[in-house]
Formats: sequence, C-alpha cells, structure tokens
Amino acid sequence: MTIAERFEGCILGGAIGDAFGSGYENLANKQEDSDTFYPFGKPKLEEPLWQITDDTQLILATIEAMIEEQELQPKTVAQHLLKLYQKKKLRGVGASTLKAMQELNVGGHWSQVGRKGEYAAGNGAAMRIAPLSFRKEISHQTIRSICYITHQNEEAYIGAKSIFLVLREILIGNCDGKENLIEIVIDKIPDTNIRDRLILIRNMNSLSSIGKLGNNGYVVNSVPLAIAAANKVREIGIEQMYLELIKIGGDTDTNCSIAGQIAGALIGKNNIPENLFQKLSQLREFHWIQTTINNFKKNENWD
Repeated sequence: MTIAERFEGCILGGAIGDAFGSGYENLANKQEDSDTFYPFGKPKLEEPLWQITDDTQLILATIEAMIEEQELQPKTVAQHLLKLYQKKKLRGVGASTLKAMQELNVGGHWSQVGRKGEYAAGNGAAMRIAPLSFRKEISHQTIRSICYITHQNEEAYIGAKSIFLVLREILIGNCDGKENLIEIVIDKIPDTNIRDRLILIRNMNSLSSIGKLGNNGYVVNSVPLAIAAANKVREIGIEQMYLELIKIGGDTDTNCSIAGQIAGALIGKNNIPENLFQKLSQLREFHWIQTTINNFKKNENWD
C-alpha cells in the first residue's frame, strides 16, 4: 500500500469518525435517567445527523499550512488555525483551543497563547497532529511547538506524540495491524500518565473495560482508548470500531476521530466501507476535505 493511500485513509477515517461520533458526544451520560417513567415505553432515539467538528477542521487547516510551507513553522500553523476562527467556521471547539484563537486574534504570539497547567491536558493537540507524521523531516521540537499553540501541557504533547509515533511505525512498515500498537508506543515515550495508562491497558482486550477507566477529553483517557480501538480494526473492522467507541460514550467525536485516523492509515482508503464514505461525501464540507487531501498528495514527494 502506498503512503498516499494511507494518507487518504488516515484523513478520511478521521473525518468519518468525527462526523459519526459527533452526534453521540456525552449522549450516554444524558440517557442514564432511571427515574423517568415512560407509560408507552422509552422512545427510540433517532440516529443523530453526521457533521464534522473542529477535529476535522483543525486537521485540514494543519494540512493547508503544510502545503504552504515545506519546512513547517508553528507560526504558519497558528495562522491557518486562526483563519478558521476568524471565518467563524469552528464547530465544537474546546476551551484550550478557543483561548488560543481568541488571543491570536488580538495579536498574541503563537508561543504564548496556549492554555497552561493541568486544565491544558486535553486531547485537542492529539486530534490534529496526524498530518505531520506523513512528512519525513519533522523534528520533535516542531511537534511540541505546534501542540503548544493550544495546549501547553506535557501530557497533551506526549498524547499527540504517541499518535505521531504510531503513524510513523505504520508508514515505515513496522506495523500492519497485527502487532500491538500499544506495546510499540510504550517503549518510545517518557514516564508520564499517558505511558502509565498504556501499560495498564496493554493486555486488556475489552474496549468497554478500557473505556470505564475514562472516555472524556482528558488526553490520558482519550489517546490510549483511541489507540486501543485502532488496534482492533483488523479484528472487528473500522465501522464496528466506531460503534464500540460510540457505545462507550464520552468524547465520542474525538475518540472516533483519532482512532479513525490510525485505523484508516492501517487499512487505507480503499478498505473503508462504501456506506461510510458515501455518508461523509454527502456533507457540505466534503469538497473541502477531498480537495485538501488531493492538494497535499500532489505537494508531497513520496517515493
């Protein structure tokens, strides 16, 4: 499978996960209402409409920055993220990213605007880092700086780096979906809460059990859960992977997006089920998604 096929699978897999999961975000928690009596039985909920959120929007902005600049600089990424904010296009943006965008908008420097401290340990940097793994010459300092635009927190950075490293292993041929992705990451990241969680779940086969440890936007919950889900794509298929993450609940759009990015890179665009691709293609943003993918593929010198 070519790198171009894996790239398209990665971005489409992430966008599908985002759109599929967005309507279910925190829905499981809202439905736990045991005191409500339904005289004619509990009504069946309609399937939520698909829509992409900032998960996909910020990835596309990152790709656009990479198309503009071969030696990618954090300033350029920040400018492209800000353009989305200024056009009022961002949907479902988190607190850390919103703070950064508001401060960039009034002239803040990219290195100073990100949220700091324990409340910056969200999954927002991890959800948009995937495109960087498809460019050979990206330093770890560049990855850190791009994460820090919005999330100035070491756990948030290591969560993003974990996604980057998993994708790198896939691209260089060290992983085809049969290996344990969690084991691959553990040996490549420093002693952090992310690493501790990965060690804890390394031999857990049940996504439901992993989800009970945490399924919200805290990066220590979200990233390990997403990696564990992608780890099962060869076994259960990508559509069932999304459904299991949705059933777990919590931050379903981002968890499905990150897992979809990894799983999509593993299986490639051609192995994404046609029914999922068709649903994505019906969204008004699909032209933006596909055009950005195509422009990046033309721009890169992949052998």
